[in-house]
Amino acid sequence: MSDKIIVYYSRADENYMNGQLKMLDKGNTEAAAEMIRQLTGADMFRIEQARSDQNRNARPKLKSYPESLDEYSIIYLGFPNYWGTMPMAVFTFLEHFDLSGKIIMPFCTHEGSGIGNSTKDICRICPNAKVGKGLAIRGSYADKSEKEIEKWIKE
Repeated sequence: MSDKIIVYYSRADENYMNGQLKMLDKGNTEAAAEMIRQLTGADMFRIEQARSDQNRNARPKLKSYPESLDEYSIIYLGFPNYWGTMPMAVFTFLEHFDLSGKIIMPFCTHEGSGIGNSTKDICRICPNAKVGKGLAIRGSYADKSEKEIEKWIKE
């Protein structure tokens, strides 16, 4: 078992890429998460939810949680940028655990908006965790971002 885990939320099916809607078999964030796993050997957990309303600041119910995150010192946290921050399911996940003393390494996929307010939001939700420098990956290039991800991991 690794002392690192990749926790990610990703959307397949219809995605906005290069100004167009495209159907994807695998979400961009999942592609990046798999690269991180190959580079780090970290365990993986996919956040899954039912639909929710971002505008209502809703906290959707998640299908499952890891039993514990106690054995992990580093959490790579992946998500697509939704309206300048994380999807509500990621907020739900973070609020479920006490991540005091953990290192959270955020990475997001986007189509031009970067990481937005995500890092600030993670710091607010997890005030006793250390939040590392975030990585913003252009979603349409996620499957070609291995060198960028490798550089980020080493920093």
